Amino acid sequence: MIAVLPARRDDPRALKRVALETALAAGAGAVRIAAAYPDVQARRAMRNAFARGDHATWGFDEAYARRASDPAHLIAKARSIVCVALPYATRAPARTSWCGTVSNYAWSEDYHRRLRRLLERVADALDTAAGAKVTAIACDTQPLAERAFAARAGLAWIGKHTNAIVPTLGSFVFLGEVVTTLALPPDPPLATSCGACTRCVDVCPTGALRGDYTIDATRCISDLTQRTDGIPPALRPLIGTWVWGCDLCQQACPPTQRAGTGGDATSAPVEAGVAAPDLIAMLRLRHGTFKRRFKRTAMGWRGAAVLRRNAAVALGNTLDRAAVPALSERLGDDPHPMVRGHVAWALGRIASPPARAALRAALDCESAPSVREEIARALRACDAPTVPDDQDAVHA
Repeated sequence: MIAVLPARRDDPRALKRVALETALAAGAGAVRIAAAYPDVQARRAMRNAFARGDHATWGFDEAYARRASDPAHLIAKARSIVCVALPYATRAPARTSWCGTVSNYAWSEDYHRRLRRLLERVADALDTAAGAKVTAIACDTQPLAERAFAARAGLAWIGKHTNAIVPTLGSFVFLGEVVTTLALPPDPPLATSCGACTRCVDVCPTGALRGDYTIDATRCISDLTQRTDGIPPALRPLIGTWVWGCDLCQQACPPTQRAGTGGDATSAPVEAGVAAPDLIAMLRLRHGTFKRRFKRTAMGWRGAAVLRRNAAVALGNTLDRAAVPALSERLGDDPHPMVRGHVAWALGRIASPPARAALRAALDCESAPSVREEIARALRACDAPTVPDDQDAVHA
């Protein structure tokens, strides 16, 4: 345990030492200080991304860019930002052929709670040293361009996969910030970049990464598995068995590979069934089981229907005919039209005779137009020439 020494409000270097030592004692893997003036470059980059539609599914706008680039929206007269990195990489559990793939960050207790506890300790230490409330916390719950400020602080550089890469820790890190009115000596940025490396760009199945340090999030598997509406049909085959998030670009990143597994016991999977979920069980997931198993993780915020939808897509991508009975069952009785539509797609992708029979039977009794469209499209994928086109299927 690191002993945190007291400091006076009029001693900036001692106050900085309090922030750094408190963060490290609370479990941070790295911590640096940035000046808190607005980041004009980050604001411009966000505006350009919004104009391109890169974040269309999230509804970000000009007001978001303005707030996220200016720490003063968190606390008036902000002067410094304590930027913290919390490593979370842990080893993946053994998987069977019918297990879904989950992003490393979502295996354990929701990181917002863990990170907030760390940041609160830093904030409390600074408030105590100052004798007044001089801090505000941001941990992915407030608009703040955290990667831009982490880069300004020299905590990390931004990779071509658009994630922050922390020296010795790689990109499997959570970022958090304590914004303060105290003037703490800032750290210099890193003189580091990805150079000519394009491994993350090359490994991305959907082409979401452009190679110019920007990303089309509407094509990113991580975003696709978290959206609450339908996943575009053309992108579903590219998702593979990912049921929440995606780590492919980070797994391919050389600095992250060299960093290894830096997460502690709090980063370990809460249970094997969360880190490598059985796809059939997830396809049948009900609200009570969802709350018991997933609500405490980062997968808990979108609801059970999203996970059932993702399981259907993953099962379709296994191309395993043994999944047809379970998919056929859900096509008939899942209460959510979005899930039924993706189940229909999965059956069309497998395209076995029993899958075709299930689709034809469902078309006779399905009332939701969106699902009827999915069923008709799936039947065409099975190369059934007698199937009516979408309009006939919808209005039959």
